[in-house]
Order: sequence, then C-alpha cells, then structure tokens
Amino acid sequence: MFQAKEYVKPASLEEAYRLCQKRSSVTVGGMMWLKMENVRKQTIVDLSDLGLDQIREDEKEFQIGAMVTLRMLETHEGLNKEFNGIFRECTRHIVGVQFRNGATVGGSVYGRFGFSDILTALMALDTEVELYQGGRMPLAEFAARTPKVTERDILMYVYVKKDHRKAAYLSERRSSTDFPLLACCGAKTLWGWQFAVGARPGRAEQVSLRIKAGQIERKILGEKGVCWTAVCGISPDKNNSAAEALAEAAASAFHYGTNLTGSGAYRAYLAKVLTGRLIRQIETGEESTDR
Repeated sequence: MFQAKEYVKPASLEEAYRLCQKRSSVTVGGMMWLKMENVRKQTIVDLSDLGLDQIREDEKEFQIGAMVTLRMLETHEGLNKEFNGIFRECTRHIVGVQFRNGATVGGSVYGRFGFSDILTALMALDTEVELYQGGRMPLAEFAARTPKVTERDILMYVYVKKDHRKAAYLSERRSSTDFPLLACCGAKTLWGWQFAVGARPGRAEQVSLRIKAGQIERKILGEKGVCWTAVCGISPDKNNSAAEALAEAAASAFHYGTNLTGSGAYRAYLAKVLTGRLIRQIETGEESTDR
C-alpha cells in the first residue's frame, strides 16, 4: 500500500517544482495507479490548485492541462469532432466512468505506461508536451526518454495541433475493461500517414509513412535531419494492394514482445490486421469505433 507523511497543495508551479526536487517527494495526478504501489514517500505534491484542469482551443491547437481527467478528454466535443472521435474511443474501455473521473491526462502521459491507450492515441497526432523546466518538445521525443531523466520535472500541458488529419483508433482486449493486448492509432495527414502502436507490451511508439512513385517510404530521423527511405513497392495488379502494403509496412516497423496476455508473434499479426482496419476506416470517413 502507498504511504506518505505529508500532503501539500502548492500555490504555484515554482513551489511545486521545488518540492519535487526531493527524492522523498512524489507528484500526484488522480493517484489511480500510485495508490496500489507498495512505496513510502515523505511528501505528496498535489497539482490540483494550479489551473491545469482545463482544455483550451484556438485556431492552431488544443491545450490540454495535466490535471484534465480522462472523462473530460472522453467527452470533449471539440477534440472528438476534430479527430473523428478517437478520444472517446481510446478512453471508453479504461476501467469505468468513476475511474476516468479521477485519472488524469498528465498521469497517463508522464507515466509512459506500456498499456496506455492515451499515449497511443496522442502519438498518432501532431502532439507536443510542455515541462516546467524542460520546455516544449514533441511527444515522441518525451516518450522515448526513460522516466528517470525527467522524474524531477513537472508536466504542465499537452498540445495537439490542428493539422486537418483524419484519425482512427482500435484496440484488442481479452475483456472490455481489461488492459489492451495491443493498441493502434492511425492518422492520414497532408503529407502521408502516421501510426502509433502501444501495449506491444512496451510503451507506444510511432512511425511515419508516405506513398511516392509506387513506393512506400518511411520517415527516418538521423544526424542530418529528416529523410525518407523506401521500404517496399506497391504491386499494381492486386486489389487494395496499397492499403495492404501500407499496413504491412506500418506493422513491421515495431518490435513486439511476449507476456501472459499474448505472444510477440500474435501481437505482430494483430498489428497488421488492426492497422489495415484503421486505413480502411480513415479512407471511408467512418468515425472511430471499436466494437
């Protein structure tokens, strides 16, 4: 059982950051998972008085505060309208409404849990996070870091850009409210496609693909910046060959592991199937629905 000696609600981010520099302190969001851990801390730092519980929207992006609950994310009209209902879809299997009324976006993103539906959905969009000291950075860069690198910092906001991408979300579970066996999110952008796969069982990762001159190319970040490398060709004599090749290229970009819920080979097969469904769903304009 989780235990702590002090409970503090800081009046400013500066105070919260100062308190969090002690290794005996821990920042809490909804404390839905933390309370089940068997750890002792000196001080709980509660961010609920810092105005981080709002979703704001302007012409360019959505600003989501770290203390926004998953239920607020699930029911936000603007986010779901902009991204084809993926936020309603990626949250509805998470335990139950009571749980989602307590769990926070900041906790889901900052924790970088392998099973996180929220992280998977956000990774398929043009998403950035803002840390109190670390500043603003792409979510993919933040997610790739080990938690120890940023464990003393405070996640303030998540930003989701409005770039006219069409998105869809699907997951596979052994039961409705169980952790996902595999989670997939895809988005069609003005330049190509972006896919994210989580619960591999590792944390979500993303891949960017485009179709050019009969070739599927993958976006690579190297020392010289961004480049596109050919992955495979598209056969012109098969029905749906482009969608099938795209699904295969996306699914094969990730590594899959084995745990009690499924094998790596099974997850790799599921990733191709779910990615193919995402592509068809996006191309037909259907709203995200995982039935």
